[in-house]
Order: sequence, then C-alpha cells, then structure tokens
Amino acid sequence: MAAAPGGDSNVASGPAFARIAPFALFMAFVAVLSWPEGPTSRLTEADVRWLVIFRGVAVAAVLGILWRHYVELHDARAPSGPQWLLAIGVGAVVFGLWITFDDGWAAFDAGPGFSPLRADGSIDPMLAFLRLAGMALVVPVMEELFWRSFLLRWIDRREFLQVDPRRASLMAFAISSALFASEHSQWFAGLLAGMAYGWLYMRTGNLWVPIVSHATTNALLGSWILATRNWQFW
Repeated sequence: MAAAPGGDSNVASGPAFARIAPFALFMAFVAVLSWPEGPTSRLTEADVRWLVIFRGVAVAAVLGILWRHYVELHDARAPSGPQWLLAIGVGAVVFGLWITFDDGWAAFDAGPGFSPLRADGSIDPMLAFLRLAGMALVVPVMEELFWRSFLLRWIDRREFLQVDPRRASLMAFAISSALFASEHSQWFAGLLAGMAYGWLYMRTGNLWVPIVSHATTNALLGSWILATRNWQFW
C-alpha cells in the first residue's frame, strides 16, 4: 500500500528520518563525549572542546543536506510582527527560568561544562563564537524539528505531516514536553521550556515561532554564560 501523500509511517526513511537524523547525530556525540571510558577519554581538553564544536558543524551539515524535506520551514509564512514579539518574549522568560532553576531538586549534576578559556585565563574568541553559534543557531532548528514538528505530531498520528499542530492533543503536548525535559540536566527548566515552545507551535501552527523563541533563549543564555563564566550551563 502506498504511503499517504506527505506522510510516511516508517521512521527509518522519508519525513520522519529527516527530522530524527540530525537529533540522533547530536545525541550520539553527547553519548560519546560523556562516556567515561570511551574513545574521548584519551583526548586532551582542547581536543574535546573542538570535538564539541565539530558536533555543531556536523549537525548543521546534516540539516543542510536534508533541508528540502523540511516543508514546515521553507513553505511556511514568515512570522508576523506580533508572533516575533511573542516568540522573543517567551524565549526571554525561558532564559530567566533556566538560570533560576539551576540546582537542587530542579537539576542533575551536569559536570564542569564547556570552557572556552585559554591557558592564561582569557576567553578564546573563536571557540566562544563557534560554541555560541551552534547553541543559538543550530540547536534550536535541530531540536524544534525533532521535538515539536516530528514527535509532538507523531504521537497523535504516524503520518505526522498531515497533523495540524494547532490541533495536537494534550497527551502529545505533555509527553513531548516531558521527554524534552529528560534530555536536559536542568530537567525542571527543560520541562517548562518544552511546554513553552510546544505551546507556541500549537498556538501559531508555524514552526519558525518556537525556533525563534528557542534561539532567543539560547542566545541570551550563551551571552550570560560568557559574561558570568558559569561554564556549567554549557
């Protein structure tokens, strides 16, 4: 039986694969980098930092290769003025929540994080710029394609491209937000962020709106990290 137009229930190919692959690649890097006895355990700190930078480059390359599949992005209308303001405002609020719920019951130990410092204690501008660019430009697109465009709608229907995000179920909203939280060491802030970005997508039906919001959060967070040197947030 032929697949319905615009949909594919097989997660190993087609529309689902295009949205899963960049996220899966990102998580593979995370797993390797966090494996105590893994191959990166023999690398120097400088090597590990550049591997983190390469992670963002690799994910961006996969997004570029698969870009033609992302109809919810290149066929979407540009967000309206009020939608831009809403996205930026929500993103700023999520940033505030992120640096508020950063310890105790609301977070797991995330380790020392990514430090772009040179041996003399100064910040390496190239490392800092590339890390911030990956965080603010690549991660929001990759995660919103996976968590909101794919998973939120796929929970309701396997032919997820046929699901209007404005009609997504409460169950899909709750499950996708909870799973998004589980990806982050600051799980409570992650839960609130997942709910905020999911709400934006369900309210507007335009994936660019949560992407802009997510990018706002990450850009503010990255800038704050550089200003305060709280590297554990990276």
